[in-house]
Amino acid sequence: MTELAVPAVQRVPARPVKIGLVAGGLGAYWPQFPDLLPALKQSAARVSDKMRDLGADITDVGFISDEREAADAAERLRVAGCDLVVVYLTTYMTASMVVPIAQRVDAPILCLNLQPTEAMDHATVDTGRWLAYCGACPLPEVANAFERCGIGFRSVSGHLEDANAWNRIARWIAAAGVRGGLRTARHGLMGHLYPGMLDVSTDLTMVTASFGGHIEVLEYDDLRVRTHAVTPSEVEAKLAQAREIFEVTDSVVDEDFEWGARVACGLDRLVDDFGLDSLAYYHRGLEGEQHERLAAGMILGASLLTARGIPAAGEYELRTSLAMLIADRLGAGGSFTELQALNFRDGVVEMGHDGPAHLAISNGRPLLRGLGVYHGKRGWGVSVELDVAHGPVTLLGVGQTRDGSYRLIAAEGNIVDGPLMRIGNTTSRVDFGRDPGEWTDDWSASGVGHHWALAVGHRVGELRCTAELQGLELVEVR
Repeated sequence: MTELAVPAVQRVPARPVKIGLVAGGLGAYWPQFPDLLPALKQSAARVSDKMRDLGADITDVGFISDEREAADAAERLRVAGCDLVVVYLTTYMTASMVVPIAQRVDAPILCLNLQPTEAMDHATVDTGRWLAYCGACPLPEVANAFERCGIGFRSVSGHLEDANAWNRIARWIAAAGVRGGLRTARHGLMGHLYPGMLDVSTDLTMVTASFGGHIEVLEYDDLRVRTHAVTPSEVEAKLAQAREIFEVTDSVVDEDFEWGARVACGLDRLVDDFGLDSLAYYHRGLEGEQHERLAAGMILGASLLTARGIPAAGEYELRTSLAMLIADRLGAGGSFTELQALNFRDGVVEMGHDGPAHLAISNGRPLLRGLGVYHGKRGWGVSVELDVAHGPVTLLGVGQTRDGSYRLIAAEGNIVDGPLMRIGNTTSRVDFGRDPGEWTDDWSASGVGHHWALAVGHRVGELRCTAELQGLELVEVR
């Protein structure tokens, strides 16, 4: 999976996507058609090579011919700890060869039906050659058996060099990588809920139930002691990094800039000490006391964390930091976003935020702007201002329903050029191809909540796979 990067920022190492692969066919055919098995194994080798080309870490357990070999393959795949297990149906094989694999591995299954070429040569084909094209034959049988066994069924049909099929396979692999990352992720939650934001309130148990991972509940004192321990040389290095990345406007006060850099260094230590993969935070503060100053100094460091692949969301928005993490792991960025205004003259929805931004998806060099006040919050300091790269984008939010369950909510649009506010916010003009008011009503009615992630590219195809592997509903607002 391609990662978006900022040259002056070292991203966290990518977690490899672990894919199990097993190919198979009915052993009764081998003595009947001696040339068939070598041809099928050659096709299986081609699938293995192409999957490695997609950047996955492949555990290939070889070729199976009956249910006993399937059981052995299942055990090896179980031990491998796969994010996704791919079963390549090279020809007909019984459901009894596939169901045990699905039952024993702790991973979703993807069935492949990839025939050797686009079509058979009907003038010369014989029974043995036809059977090499017969991977579609067992698909309905396997799907029926999965349904009756309570196993999720998904498949990709095509041919070995079919670009469309391999694009679909790549989506499943990317989604499996997201699923695997979420299952082991550690999410920091620091401070307290923004007063009155009922939609932001999140059940921590439901996060683990729906996505896996661990929620590390943090105090602002955890950041305070680490920020206090930062050395002058660390601050200077962070300031130099910031000057390399950002255009620093004249509105930035040196004292505030240095404080933001110091807090950024404290955040680096916090993330390292607790092994965090994401962070959501908020603290109100009072009359300039130390916790208020810490909260007001977060935006620079939180933006740098997000660029490293550790998304940070303000206003205690745990579900949005999850959405940002999903978008980031799909190679799409994912910037903290809310509605700002509707522009009926130009037919666009203006959206962004005054908090952390994903610097890798900026349209040009981002800038730092000094703010004497953060609207609706206490404190003052430096804020990040940028326009997300123009072109196709996807919004992704994590909504919660009345019964407590989560769902992914997405919409695709296009960022277009035009006038923007210059008030220290990320701001983008998104064209959804329809009346901005009607779109806003539908987006709000989806249950998305106050915030979401803004990601580059049209990503609903990958998000549909991600939601399916997570066992979540995907709501697309068109």
